[in-house]
Amino acid sequence: MSLRSSLDRFAAHDARHGPLPPLLLLLTIVTGLVDAVSYLQLGHVFVANMTGNIVFLGFAVVDAEGFSVPASLAAIAAFLLGALLGGRLAGRLGRHRGRLLAATILIESLLVAAALWVSLSPVADASQRYGLIGALALAMGMQNAAARRLAVPDLTTTVLTLTLTGFAAESPLAGGTHPNTSRRLLATAAMFLGAAIGALLLLHLGTAAVLALALLLLATALAGSALYLGDNQAWAQG
Repeated sequence: MSLRSSLDRFAAHDARHGPLPPLLLLLTIVTGLVDAVSYLQLGHVFVANMTGNIVFLGFAVVDAEGFSVPASLAAIAAFLLGALLGGRLAGRLGRHRGRLLAATILIESLLVAAALWVSLSPVADASQRYGLIGALALAMGMQNAAARRLAVPDLTTTVLTLTLTGFAAESPLAGGTHPNTSRRLLATAAMFLGAAIGALLLLHLGTAAVLALALLLLATALAGSALYLGDNQAWAQG
């Protein structure tokens, strides 16, 4: 089955968001992969989960062992810069959701490719560490800004707190109708899968293997989004 036909099958079940949900699920897996690298390899820092970084920064300022003020600040600063650039990109391309997603994934792919190149350096030093943090956090900031503008419910791609809250708070036990159950479960599974595979590859093959897989998934998502650049159906309207 071709990539286009697979995405069209998803789109047929969701006229409001078309092929966006499966593409955003791929980006959610990428989030799990890169956060596995950042936390396990770069020293207790996240490049996608800024809530965690704020907490880690609090730990670091009181000299808790294993946490770094400069690393947390670098990740937060790079993420904010990425979100700023992503917001400007959304302002220019946001009228067509497919084009916005494709442009974002293209830039994100270049940043992850740069991180992969940095990871292949034979010298593991502070410049490599901060190069990886900067490139990956910048990419995740752009991804988060795009997901925010696309506004597909329960697919923020970088955090699951509200997704899990909705799963419980809107369940029949809470008097709700349990909307988007499958999407919420898939988003949770995607993040878990990315983190687990990322940790496995990191422990056995190294950082470059994780980033190479992330780049492959981004290339797949880019190819999928590129198929809809000229689509003017309702889902594409910003």
